[in-house]
Amino acid sequence: MRRRDFFAALGGGIVVLLVDDSDAQESGGGGRRGTREALPQNLSAWLHIGETGMVTVYTGKVEVGQNARTSLTQAVAEELRAPVEQIRLVMGDTSLTPFDMGTFGSQTTPQMGPVIRRAAATARETLVDLASQKWMVERATVSIADGKVLSGSHRAGFGELTSGQKLTQTIPSSVALTPAAEWKVAGTSVAKVGGRDMVTGAHKYASDIKRPGMLHGKVLYPPQFGATLASLDRTAAEAMPGVKVVREDNFVGVTAPDAATAEKALAALRAEWKPVTAEASSKDVFAYYKKNSRDGAAENPHLTAYTVAYIAHVPLEPRAAVAEWHDDKLTVWTGTQRPFGVRSELSQNLKISEDRVHVIMPDTGSGYGGKHNGEAAYEAARLAYASGMPVQRNWTREEEMTWAYFRPGGLIEVHGTLNPDGTLATWEFHNYNSGPSALQTPYDVPHKSEHLHQSKSPLRQGSYRGLAGTANHFARESYMDELAHSIKMDPLEFRLQNARNERLRAVMEAAAQKFGWKNRQQTAGRGCGLAAGFEKGGYVAACAEVSVANGAVKVLRVVEAFECGAVVNPEHLRNQVDGAVAMGLGGALFEQIDFADNRILSDRLSRYRVPRFADMPAIESVLIDRKDLPSAGAGETPIMGIAPAIGNAIFEATGQRIRTMPMKLVG
Repeated sequence: MRRRDFFAALGGGIVVLLVDDSDAQESGGGGRRGTREALPQNLSAWLHIGETGMVTVYTGKVEVGQNARTSLTQAVAEELRAPVEQIRLVMGDTSLTPFDMGTFGSQTTPQMGPVIRRAAATARETLVDLASQKWMVERATVSIADGKVLSGSHRAGFGELTSGQKLTQTIPSSVALTPAAEWKVAGTSVAKVGGRDMVTGAHKYASDIKRPGMLHGKVLYPPQFGATLASLDRTAAEAMPGVKVVREDNFVGVTAPDAATAEKALAALRAEWKPVTAEASSKDVFAYYKKNSRDGAAENPHLTAYTVAYIAHVPLEPRAAVAEWHDDKLTVWTGTQRPFGVRSELSQNLKISEDRVHVIMPDTGSGYGGKHNGEAAYEAARLAYASGMPVQRNWTREEEMTWAYFRPGGLIEVHGTLNPDGTLATWEFHNYNSGPSALQTPYDVPHKSEHLHQSKSPLRQGSYRGLAGTANHFARESYMDELAHSIKMDPLEFRLQNARNERLRAVMEAAAQKFGWKNRQQTAGRGCGLAAGFEKGGYVAACAEVSVANGAVKVLRVVEAFECGAVVNPEHLRNQVDGAVAMGLGGALFEQIDFADNRILSDRLSRYRVPRFADMPAIESVLIDRKDLPSAGAGETPIMGIAPAIGNAIFEATGQRIRTMPMKLVG
């Protein structure tokens, strides 16, 4: 297909991939998440043992800083009885790994972990069979330890037995897995696989990928969401050496030999845009949610309202991609949490079959639910086709904070009543727009009514670490404190009185004990608060101490207890908990997307406050290791308790009940 015909078939335009809001809040607000496919049951799809004995494992999951590469490596090492150094993971490569829906929802550990473990255990049993046959010994005499197969005087490496051939066995569902109580590699603090490359700069992120003859691309965005291009003068840009301007309807991009020239060429474009009228701003968006609720609004006059602002993901690495066409096939290197989803998006939008698209995902500098889609990949692919050369498309920080989707804002209304003994009698909870995660209370209440009201969103919105769980926990745990104070009951005692779930009670008691809740000192300008909850198979409780002076809140200390079943890597889990507390601190006190007239006003870090070193409290994490329970994911739930714990501490310090995130003192 000629290039002109190719772009005519696309129809042009700036492509912003959107789905229904209800799915956007859970999936990332862009494109289909991929057709569900049955997991392959052939061992060779998941694992290969080379002639040298090196074990290569394949998974569509990706590494975005959550240490999935390490935890999955540990799972293989545990079942295969091999050292970690003998195992190499290939992750997120659509031509090599089995299909995967994506890395989101804290699902890598509970979903992919068992799959990888069964594959490794099947490989282990296959090695035992091969050794038994080769040495003509009883199978029961064969054992595996430290990457070697042993039986009496016989000893062999894995590669000696497999000769590098494919292992074509079917993975049985009944293959024996090692109980957590017997783990020797899993359950220990194995160092981050590839960590040295990360800190020395040897690792190549998507923004570091270089290809022969590669050009650099930029895309012209409108001054408002929804504005359309009326006219374009490209004369000055095209006069620059090596610059090519690509225009198809609303899509305008430039390519140049280097990034600086591409930036100058973009600035030289003279565009006129047809404006659009904004429906809402950050000042009136909460009323907008309720007015535009798809199923009406709650009418109970006793409801108490809480609000949660849109916030940005602020990944350390903004979106980036390199695209290269060869023989009508497309290869893209990009940082994404959904490589197969990006492959589908590229296939649909470029109108080519998926088998002509290869997506490679280098380990990426954070995602937080914000890198589900392939905008940068699509832009790079389009510019690469037009130029006939590989193109690198790296988003700027301003582009990342304007054109990526945001964590949904929300209005939450709640009301509850108590019995004379302090137990919950009724519970009514309404969430407008922000989503259903953690919507249901973990406390025992005989009469409850919990609703998600889907609404229009004036901004593009999607997944964020914890999804709506942070918003729903903030409202619920703040209101639980309000109920406790209404009857002059200690907040911890009140929660324990209303919680029968032993796992929930255990994290509250563990956090309170470590924090010294019962012996806390109440002094002027200082306060303590706590919060607890459940989501994604994990239980969390946080205690926070704050000081308030001259209207400024300083979080001094946080103790957070977390339980997610059997712990796979204690040190990395502790890092996840500490990181979640730091990230949750931003949403609790600082972060907020300001917008008006269909424009993002807080489009750079100088206008958008994230936590700084000076903001960080002392953090103590308490890990409850339940080896009797399956391992759950840990990337999201630990973020949910910090905001309400801080809010409740502010109330104890000042008497002010703050019902907005980010929290700001009045007066």
